Amino acid sequence: MMDDLTRDAFLGGLVQLLQPRVGYRAGVDPVLLAASVPAQAGQSVLDLGCGVGAAALCLGARIAGLSLTGVEMQAEYAQLAARNGGGRLEVVVADLNDLPADLRERQFDHVMANPPYFDRKAGLSGQNAAREAALGEATPLAVWIKVAAKRVKPKGQVHFIHRAERIPQILEALPDHMGSIEILPISPRIGRAAELVILRARKNGRAAFKLHAPLILHEGARHLRDGDSYAPRIKAILRDGTALDF
Repeated sequence: MMDDLTRDAFLGGLVQLLQPRVGYRAGVDPVLLAASVPAQAGQSVLDLGCGVGAAALCLGARIAGLSLTGVEMQAEYAQLAARNGGGRLEVVVADLNDLPADLRERQFDHVMANPPYFDRKAGLSGQNAAREAALGEATPLAVWIKVAAKRVKPKGQVHFIHRAERIPQILEALPDHMGSIEILPISPRIGRAAELVILRARKNGRAAFKLHAPLILHEGARHLRDGDSYAPRIKAILRDGTALDF
């Protein structure tokens, strides 16, 4: 078990997470992903690759009465997720390619994922094994999408946050029965190209494809000074736990 940990506050302190001091550490991305999921009390949510539980627990803090389940391949991160959840998050230690039989028999109202962004074959691996496992793509992106689509209920939604340049691969991997696709580009500043996107799709959805206006993270066209420069809408999401509606 990791013993060099920090305790970090999310959503203005509403969520407290133990994280490894060295290695992969949850940041803004899982918080934005959680804010974008329009779950309702009484629904079930599956977080694929849940890490220390950031996305699932932020979602649970915003919407009471959810049944939260996380899948995490790295046992030490899974243990931290369970510890951070304090009984609010069911954590399953498993590889997406080999989910336990009981989990394969379940379906969820929402499935969300923050898959590793970078293809190991396209660059150098990181020095920290845990961080590399979180950021470097060992399981192909198509597998994440396939598993999410299988585990979501009819009319349920899947939600991904990923690099903008991976949109074609995500769309190609989505099964035909996943429709009502929406994409929210996320740009660091006004006039800058989107670096991330949140993509969601509904099982058996029939609505037309929607490409939304970009979400701008920071005020101003460029970084002028040290300190927080988040736009008001982003501050409300990160600090107050407000929803990211689109």
